[in-house]
Amino acid sequence: MRSLLKSLPGASRLRAVLNRARSADIDSLNQQMQRILINQHQENARRGIKTHAGIAEAGFRCYSQFEEDGIILYILSMIGMSTRRVVEICCGVGSECMAANLVLNHGYSGYLFDGDKSNVETATHFFRSKKDCLLSEPRIKQAWITRDNINDLLRDIGATGEVDLLSLDMDGNDYYIWEAIAEINPRLCVFETQDIIPGDRSLTIPYQPDFYCWDKPGARKDFRSVSLLAMKKLSEAKGYRMIGAHRHGFNVFFLRNDLGQEHFPAVSIESIHANPWTQYGQRERWPLVKDMNWVEV
Repeated sequence: MRSLLKSLPGASRLRAVLNRARSADIDSLNQQMQRILINQHQENARRGIKTHAGIAEAGFRCYSQFEEDGIILYILSMIGMSTRRVVEICCGVGSECMAANLVLNHGYSGYLFDGDKSNVETATHFFRSKKDCLLSEPRIKQAWITRDNINDLLRDIGATGEVDLLSLDMDGNDYYIWEAIAEINPRLCVFETQDIIPGDRSLTIPYQPDFYCWDKPGARKDFRSVSLLAMKKLSEAKGYRMIGAHRHGFNVFFLRNDLGQEHFPAVSIESIHANPWTQYGQRERWPLVKDMNWVEV
């Protein structure tokens, strides 16, 4: 068969095409497919059509840990990409975070933070290895974030005013950091919440600037973060409504009230917590930590 292919007219050109296909720029293909999705969402928005019954249906994973990349792209396509700026606290190693898809595939300016030096070094190397960051890398800063320094850090890195997306996932003082943020005005927010806490409890951990949960034994690691009800109340006070979550119910999206009311109405806590992962956590994990020093807010 190989001899036959070699003898065919144009065989050398065919081999060249196949070789190029094997070494295709996957990032470029991702961008092309996502551009098609954006065009579809934008056309539906112009026609007043709601593409999905719930935002979780729009989900897919490119760089996010779960399917948040697709959800973020859907929401921003429907309300319009305005500033093309994204802030992420904390970004981890960069290759698996909420900001990466926007930075790499949609030309966003990124302002990323993490408290771990190794994470910041790895994230910096990751973005520098990508063609789409050749002329414009995201700004990545190592910092241990507190409610007293968050606005200074945002200002120092150049993240002020309106941004399209704020992602906050600290596994700790998330409630207090969101409460303190004033330097930026996000249009869309995604917060990780502690979904093992029942939906009728408005709880968070006591504020502790150096809080860290991952060195704790066993179930004590679950004593962290903030309940969905507490984050909902705080976000509503800051002018945001809860519009949905990913399918596991702990990464939850809040949209500023002046945006997308026709496409993204507020949803209930019950609808977000109606999934097997959350229900398991509330049944099996919550009883192990429910008597710890939670603070009602």
